[in-house]
Amino acid sequence: MADTKREIERKYETTDATRLPDLSRVAGVGQVVERGVTELDAVYYDTADLRLASHSLTLRRRTGGADEGWHLKFPVATGIRDELHEPLADTLPPSFAALLRSRLRHTEPAPVVRLLSSRDVQHLNDPDGTLLAEVSVDTVLAERLAGEGTGTTATWTEIEVELADDGDPAFLDAVEKRLRKAGVRPSESPSKLARALAETAPVRKEKEPKADDPQTTGDHVLTYVRKQIRTIVDLDPAVRRDLPDSVHKMRVATRRLRSAFKTYRRILDRETTDPVGAELKWLAGELGVDRDQEVLDERLTTRVDALPTTLALGPAGSRLTVWSAARRTGSRRRITDVLDGNRYLALLDTLDALAADPPLRPAASRAPGKELPRAVLKDYKKLARRMDHALEHPPGPERDAAMHEARKAAKRARYAGDAARPALGKPAKRFAKRVKAVQTVLGDHQDSVVARDALRTLAIEAHAAGETTFTWGLLYGHEEAAADARERELPEVWARASDPVLRADLKH
Repeated sequence: MADTKREIERKYETTDATRLPDLSRVAGVGQVVERGVTELDAVYYDTADLRLASHSLTLRRRTGGADEGWHLKFPVATGIRDELHEPLADTLPPSFAALLRSRLRHTEPAPVVRLLSSRDVQHLNDPDGTLLAEVSVDTVLAERLAGEGTGTTATWTEIEVELADDGDPAFLDAVEKRLRKAGVRPSESPSKLARALAETAPVRKEKEPKADDPQTTGDHVLTYVRKQIRTIVDLDPAVRRDLPDSVHKMRVATRRLRSAFKTYRRILDRETTDPVGAELKWLAGELGVDRDQEVLDERLTTRVDALPTTLALGPAGSRLTVWSAARRTGSRRRITDVLDGNRYLALLDTLDALAADPPLRPAASRAPGKELPRAVLKDYKKLARRMDHALEHPPGPERDAAMHEARKAAKRARYAGDAARPALGKPAKRFAKRVKAVQTVLGDHQDSVVARDALRTLAIEAHAAGETTFTWGLLYGHEEAAADARERELPEVWARASDPVLRADLKH
């Protein structure tokens, strides 16, 4: 696994007239230590259409400096990136190839820019000698290696201020205040690569700006669809890195996309989208194996931890840990295998093709004021039928199953409202919020159903091992009480979501 660090830095423009000021006067700095000049030679890799750069990703092979080798950077927020490092090698490290697979697909990255940097480094330390930040003045020579502008060069000087590991970001504000007083201003480019690509690109005649605001129903639906597709692609490396909540977020994007295909069948031809939806269902299912167990583990662990010691009889905690571990064995490996498989890559290619050449139907060209409310209300009617069916059953397995079906319908209606929100505004926002509340109640009820089934299994295993089953029975009762509370809450929550005024607002 590649070494990873969180890089928090700021970049500044500098010229001969705005040199680096004395930073020993920055609040908190006890000493400024000169670290000398280092020569860096970095080659940046990308596809011919600069696919990585368009996603704000940086892939480079660099020699010189203490961390020479391959570097891959993922954006986290403005001025913050996760930097992964692999040792110097002639070819792209396999770990990086895997993390970039959702973007590169079947394309090999090639050199696009070379940067030669002369880096003059200072360390800003506190009075105890602890590093606060590294400040460097970089004199850069950039050369375009491929595509339009090949052979074009550019030079500039910039200042980088990188926060020390576990440092306080507020310290960067103090440094910036001192730099600004000296006439130094923040860089307009987020990275050296972005600046190099911009300054070595051929000069083009200005074109008429394109209208970014969606106008037709099809415009709005496609904006939403393309957003979900990009989310799936963007989350691929996060899932591979096992980042928190990444599997859940990717699964939600697949569900949102599949739901949009169903909701907006008057806009997108289902002969094209139905097969894609089936593949999205497959992917969500593969992702769900790990996610569902994660949610169940968290719920049961919380229940066990909340018990008074006088009621936690037997080795409940250790049994739950062993049981959970056994059910999750190999799940991460399975997800990685899915993301590396041809079926998944083919799905990504299909989604790209659909976004580039969408199967629009005649209704797509119409104004969104009528088509979008019609689609949202159609999903609402399906939810209403399922809610009526769920509420007419007495408590028991049949009601549990009916509530689960209503939950799925609520999720789809909520997603429909979310997709329509840019066009319909506050009415769609209110609708989605009310339906989300219904979904939350139904979801917690279903989680209780699943938890009770797991608790019964744990009780059986404990009994077979000669352990007391008191704790598991007690927790089963807690889950029954939680489910009952949700069932009592549901009619009131549903009444707010089924308010006729709420639906009427969508039409106006």
